[in-house]
Amino acid sequence: MQPLPSLAFAGIGLMGLPMTRRLLAAGYPLSVWNRSADKCAPLVELGARATPRPADLCSDAEIVMLCLADTAAVRDVVFGEGGIVEGARVGQLLVDFSSLEPAATREMAAELEARTGMRWIDAPVSGGTPGAEAGTLAIMAGGDAADIERVRPVLAHLGQRLTRMGEVGAGQVTKVCNQMIVACNALVIAEVVALAERAGVDASLIAPALAGGFADSKPLQILAPQMAESRFDPIKWHVRTLLKDVDTAVKLSREQGSATPMSGLAAQLMRLHGSQGHLAQDPATLVQMYREEQK
Repeated sequence: MQPLPSLAFAGIGLMGLPMTRRLLAAGYPLSVWNRSADKCAPLVELGARATPRPADLCSDAEIVMLCLADTAAVRDVVFGEGGIVEGARVGQLLVDFSSLEPAATREMAAELEARTGMRWIDAPVSGGTPGAEAGTLAIMAGGDAADIERVRPVLAHLGQRLTRMGEVGAGQVTKVCNQMIVACNALVIAEVVALAERAGVDASLIAPALAGGFADSKPLQILAPQMAESRFDPIKWHVRTLLKDVDTAVKLSREQGSATPMSGLAAQLMRLHGSQGHLAQDPATLVQMYREEQK
């Protein structure tokens, strides 16, 4: 039986913490780095090795994983001072779970391979913190087919499904499509809950009433009850994250010459909601925008 490959992980946040816990529980040797080093402490207690710089993640890891906030954060961790580029070498793989701009992903992947020989897989995920905790994430990957097969056994501990969507950048395009659906769903569900309340219907019954029907969806079952009960949880999801992703969708649509009017409107409404002090809040708070309009 071959030994498990050594792993490294940068970005111990809402998603990164449960993902790394699952990798440690599966027995993988794991090095970790986070800008706020104290966030690595719970993982060190479980057996991880904390490193002072992103570059140090490459010292003995075969696969280096990232789960960071945005394109700028990934670029800094990879190419900034003390970044991964300073320690990377041929034969290593970088697996990026972050949600980034597809064009920037392709550019960074090409630069990293040209400078170090390290190859890139973009593998954004869907399923939120519950999926990260349960290991049931949907993972949409872009990269060389052989590279993706190489990491498949590792990612099986994090997700219920890993789908290769094409070459580098294809995973990010797929995540953009995912977030377009999520954002537009969230806004329509907010409209529905506010309308039902205004019309005298118990909005808390909307999700169970529509379960199994043509309008049913995971966003409906999760968001509608939260909105109806004004039960918001800013710990697990933020408006700013969804806004970033629909902004990426609009930018991608311009680059491709594709019409995305619904997502464009979603971005405007998300930005309006965020400008009113809700950027760090749960997207379920979108219902408040419609409730206030009806006063």
